[in-house]
Amino acid sequence: MRARVLIVDDDARFRALARALLEASGYAVAGEAADGAEALAAVSQLGPDAALVDVQLPDTDGLALAQRLTDQDHGLRIVLTSTDPTLVAPGMLAESRALAFVPKDQLAITDLAPWLDS
Repeated sequence: MRARVLIVDDDARFRALARALLEASGYAVAGEAADGAEALAAVSQLGPDAALVDVQLPDTDGLALAQRLTDQDHGLRIVLTSTDPTLVAPGMLAESRALAFVPKDQLAITDLAPWLDS
């Protein structure tokens, strides 16, 4: 079964692009959030299965947010993304509890199913 995904990014244009990519791949977008505070509220209210989270957010970084989101919802599967692939080292990824990091320019050609689907 395809996951319901929360998109967390401060750029509305990217959220629209991510929504289009996810929906074209059969995912339902549970909601969108522009920052960490909105993401925490959305997880509580919407109960998504997974989240696509930008590493650079206005009120927090995506690595710290991934930890907080998984603390809040232990079953939430998180994929981090950024335009700068050097921001997330493998050790940082493991510490954040996110399942994967995919650069934004690779999202359209990356199969997200191993990380988003249950």
